[in-house]
Amino acid sequence: MSVPASSTSPAPVSAPTQAELLAFAQRIAADAELIASLPLDPEGRTWVRLDGPGGSEAWLIGWPPGTGTGWHDHADSVGAFVTAAGELKEHALAARLPTDGWRTLELSDGVDRHRTLAAGQGRAFGRHHVHEVLNESPDRHAVSVHAYYPPLPQIRRYSRTGQILRLEQVERPEDWQ
Repeated sequence: MSVPASSTSPAPVSAPTQAELLAFAQRIAADAELIASLPLDPEGRTWVRLDGPGGSEAWLIGWPPGTGTGWHDHADSVGAFVTAAGELKEHALAARLPTDGWRTLELSDGVDRHRTLAAGQGRAFGRHHVHEVLNESPDRHAVSVHAYYPPLPQIRRYSRTGQILRLEQVERPEDWQ
């Protein structure tokens, strides 16, 4: 007797939503033992890759005092992050930018958003979300949990001077793994 292929194949996994990525990051951020196990470097960020839900990419990241990401986006990935220890600040643009065909943009007034995320707080974001994340503490590390789906195909890095945003570099996974 043959068994239909559909009954022996694993069920397709649906892509995790922004809310599911945020819930995952919140669960991980609440795991005090895991958070405490991350080695912290006084000079640079440290990270450990985690298994995220539904094939997502996830990271546990340590932030020394005064460090940040610089302006960037996560291309076609949706994501979420939660501060697990310390405090992080996010500067973001509340504007949808064109994804291709430009090197320099002049931003309109009123597109800047700022939020401070203390331990246990986080946020989810959609595709092409442009932001920078900072640990502005002069003397305390921060730790955060990040999750992205699909796994990051690229990160676009920007410089910003006043209202001028300039695309500086496109990184691919092999650049940061």
